[in-house]
Amino acid sequence: MQLASSYYEAVREEHSTPIIILHGLFGSSRNWHPVARTLAENSSVYALDLRNHGKSPHSDIMTYPAMAEDIAEFMAHHHISEARFIAHSMGGKVAMWLALTQPQRVQKLVVVDIAPVNYQHDFSTVLDAFAAVPLERISSRREADQYLSEYLSDPDLRQFLLQNLQLKNGRYQWRLNLEVIKKAIKDITGFPDTGNIIPFEKRVLFVWGGQSDYLSRNYHAQIRQLFPMASFSTIKQAGHWLHAEQPELFMALIKPYLN
Repeated sequence: MQLASSYYEAVREEHSTPIIILHGLFGSSRNWHPVARTLAENSSVYALDLRNHGKSPHSDIMTYPAMAEDIAEFMAHHHISEARFIAHSMGGKVAMWLALTQPQRVQKLVVVDIAPVNYQHDFSTVLDAFAAVPLERISSRREADQYLSEYLSDPDLRQFLLQNLQLKNGRYQWRLNLEVIKKAIKDITGFPDTGNIIPFEKRVLFVWGGQSDYLSRNYHAQIRQLFPMASFSTIKQAGHWLHAEQPELFMALIKPYLN
């Protein structure tokens, strides 16, 4: 599957190992454009839309092995033998599975606020909110926001989700393949079986938000079983979207590791 991507060419070091950025569930590459533009001062950067998200193709399959293979195919298509990865939430699980199954493709990895574990939440409220918007009747994003607000009180979350709303041929529609995402939500909140997996022996930086429970200390031991060279950094005054909430602190943490 040929994924859609945004490309930022390096200004100074054209021959450095490229950076690939992977977004989280319900997101897209555009969420990471500010980070990508900053990193492009020294490296070529690809910000990808994962399948069923953004401008990438839709598919009935939404598993981590399939999404990791998408990344491998993207790299082969662009003649990238290995890359440095920054990967958030669902994208972090994609990158971790790629590192565990095709380690030669991953030179460095920054995992943002996610662990390779099975989570219990099913995002049912968010999915119900998407479904509650009568796309055939609304005439503005403001109207869509009003419907979302009946399910989601956080205005920042609603604005994040509304980035997926597009006007096409005079009618609003979601870029997301919501039907497949809903069916695959257990795969998305889970992680593939790692019983026969060889640990990834390179350094991995896990960055987590102090106000988020996605990457709590309870998961660190499990993480080190798969990533024995893992290190952890916390941004205390941030939640799950720490790169947007505390961009300067986030960049200060990841830049030394990526260099």
